[in-house]
Amino acid sequence: MITPVLPSYKRAPLAFDDGKGMRLYTGDGTEYLDFGAGVAVSSLGHAHPHLVKALTEQAQKVWHTANLYVIPGQERLARRLTEATFADTVFFTNSGAEALECSIKMARKYHAAKGHPERYRIITFEGAFHGRTLATIAAGGQAKYLEGFGPKVDGFDQVPFGDEKALLGAITEATAGILIEPIQGEGGVRPVPPRMLKRLRQICDEHGLLLILDEVQTGVGRTGKLFAHEWADIRPDIMAIAKGIGGGFPVGACLATADAAQGMTAGTHGSTFGGNPLAMAVANAVLDIVLADGFLDRVRRLALNFKQKLAGLKDSHPDIIEDVRGDGLLIGIKTKVPNTDFVAAAIEQRLLSVAAGDNVVRLMPPLIVCEDDLADALARLDRACQSFKSKRA
Repeated sequence: MITPVLPSYKRAPLAFDDGKGMRLYTGDGTEYLDFGAGVAVSSLGHAHPHLVKALTEQAQKVWHTANLYVIPGQERLARRLTEATFADTVFFTNSGAEALECSIKMARKYHAAKGHPERYRIITFEGAFHGRTLATIAAGGQAKYLEGFGPKVDGFDQVPFGDEKALLGAITEATAGILIEPIQGEGGVRPVPPRMLKRLRQICDEHGLLLILDEVQTGVGRTGKLFAHEWADIRPDIMAIAKGIGGGFPVGACLATADAAQGMTAGTHGSTFGGNPLAMAVANAVLDIVLADGFLDRVRRLALNFKQKLAGLKDSHPDIIEDVRGDGLLIGIKTKVPNTDFVAAAIEQRLLSVAAGDNVVRLMPPLIVCEDDLADALARLDRACQSFKSKRA
């Protein structure tokens, strides 16, 4: 017998009725410290007053008009994003997967518009995760997501992470671009070294390829820069974003240079709900906070301090924690116990985290986190580690 909600998730037996700032509350008032942020989505925590104000004010005006008409919030958000990034233009979506679909289509269309429709293949990397649509699971290439869904969508060539020789060997006359996450999130919080991103930019320039970045999880301040690729001082051609830009409201976007987007003329792509007035009001409110003077400086300072203290936690529990990695407030704890068990142990301490590949536990607190919250999380993580020792005794 199937449940009314399709059982495609393994859910923890928790339901939250309320939230404020860094904390979520169950129906009986039990408080949880949120260091998962809905998988890096709730970038400004829960019920942030500026976001609530923006949403409620827009809700009393107009919710939807379709992209048949000018949407002022889109115009404003696109202008702000292009002014703050490499991009010249933006297409708005509802999710990261849709933003990646737009990015893939754009890369193919770019070459077709230049008279080379045969250049449609995109190189990706083992361990990647780019979404759950048929095209994006093919781009990610992970067997567990591909199994049972018929023939894999053609057009993606995957190479080992960090293997430049394999990458160069995969480039053919049919290659359109290279797609990569600056930090593999689902793949185990594996950062791409800045030198590798610089080299990818160079390789794309040498071979006439487009560099496509998936910053769905790493963007909008998560690493202490507005976007993670800024640490490598490079400029992509196309970039997919989502998650943090909406602060909890479904928003995604595909950002691109004018050159990369040249094939995307009227009628080539669309979205019924993408860029709706409600979403644009919230996303603009998110940028009000994230782009404010000193905000990202504060994220960088707190993140560095937290990572240093997590290294100390590793030293205190070498039989539980193998490694601490990541950048900014996208941190992975590689555990020596099953990561799902560690997530469960943290829940027992009223701390929310997220499992990832390579037996990693992700910590992705809202960017509004403070020193007291970090100290609280460390104490709860310490107790979670101790709980494994108690079970062994």
